[in-house]
Amino acid sequence: MIHNQKVVFGLGLEAGVHQASEMIRHARLADDAGLDLVSVGDHPYFAERIDAYAALGFILGATNNITGAVIMTNLLSRPAPILARTITGLSTLSGGRIVLGLGAGGMQEEIVALGVPRLSPAERIRAMEEAITLVRALSGGGDPVTFDGEFYRVTELEPAAAPTPPIWAGTLGPKALAATGRQADGWIPGHLADWRSREVAEARPIVDEAAALAGRNPAEIATIYNVSGRISPEPLSRTRDEDGRWIGGGVTQWAEELTFAVLECDAAAFIYLLPPGESISDATIGLWAYGVVPAVREAIARR
Repeated sequence: MIHNQKVVFGLGLEAGVHQASEMIRHARLADDAGLDLVSVGDHPYFAERIDAYAALGFILGATNNITGAVIMTNLLSRPAPILARTITGLSTLSGGRIVLGLGAGGMQEEIVALGVPRLSPAERIRAMEEAITLVRALSGGGDPVTFDGEFYRVTELEPAAAPTPPIWAGTLGPKALAATGRQADGWIPGHLADWRSREVAEARPIVDEAAALAGRNPAEIATIYNVSGRISPEPLSRTRDEDGRWIGGGVTQWAEELTFAVLECDAAAFIYLLPPGESISDATIGLWAYGVVPAVREAIARR
């Protein structure tokens, strides 16, 4: 199949307090290299992590062209009306360089430790849907918003003039996937599941069916992959483990695999990242930004 949309290439940044200077420097390297997006994680219950939206403000202020995202926003600790103001404020300050990544909240005990009310898994999904509705209503201008939902209520609140950002949902499970299909602009599979995985093969049809039932075009919901693994200048003997999970490869192997993901599996974005606490070397960023990414872009452009 032919892919006509621009494919987004990103870099997941370090988020530890001890990694603050690396985070900003690597954001600038990504910006200078022509990458499309940088992301930070959101774990406000961990003191050793920098607050995600505080970090994102610094990152956007330190860069010129690259888009920023929190993947995924810890929604339960960031009330949707305030999150809407945060997102539209960052959009205004950065010239629209923002994506809103949302999840239903996976680390429940840690979230509750913040003093946030405990919600059941089904309630967390409904709260995510309400949050997306509110963010859309409170951006892009228009009439005052009154919303009386199960989890959020606002009265005669003026929407911000900034446009609604793209909204990406990181979801697992049938109900959350269906909510993604009804509400989101993009879907991020969980647990680093990739385009060849059974998880994606089983989950994406649920997103598509829910989108169609809601009167949406499923093809307009992008699939965004967090990718990890070694990037080597030379080919490696193995690129997947015994369970079929991608573990990395040489620049050419990465480029061939991601090109396949775009052209045959409709992948729309790739964000390269390492596990929390690890630091991405400048050499790895260089191989990703100046080796893998241009090769994939060139291969896509030829089709």
